[in-house]
Amino acid sequence: MQPFDRVVTEHGAVVLRVCRAVLGGHADAEDAWSETFLSALVAYPRLGPRADVRAWLVTIAHRKALDAIRARGRRALPVEEVPERVSDMGVPGSGDPDLWAAVARLPERQRLAVAYRHLGGLPYAEVAAIVGGTPEAARRAAADGVANLRRTMGAGPPGTDRASASAPAATAGGRP
Repeated sequence: MQPFDRVVTEHGAVVLRVCRAVLGGHADAEDAWSETFLSALVAYPRLGPRADVRAWLVTIAHRKALDAIRARGRRALPVEEVPERVSDMGVPGSGDPDLWAAVARLPERQRLAVAYRHLGGLPYAEVAAIVGGTPEAARRAAADGVANLRRTMGAGPPGTDRASASAPAATAGGRP
């Protein structure tokens, strides 16, 4: 079993992308990332030697993101005027806040399927295990989510619009 700090180094960016896709660019995403690795640190010694560490971490991140969504509903925002600030919705290497806003507007099942498949790099069977349903339903939800993103971003033939330049950010997991 590799040292836990190497696990964080190897999978930290994937977990952060997933948290940001599920929660948006709020500080909640960074909190969910931290909570994910705190929980993982405690459970890591009990993880089996054949376990898929990436899938395990994405599952923990999914649960922590859901906890953050529930907590948002209970939290009051006692401000009269919200100050303007630079968007932090992107991830390292992605400077397209419109894409991240479009991801945030996807229906939940599509957003989660896109996040876990294309940002987390998980196979459809793992996506289905996390969000519920069959691998085929996860594949369909991810495909519908990508299609919705292409429509929203105005995707046309490659090289003709801004959406085609953003496409690699939507598939950062390295899998189609």
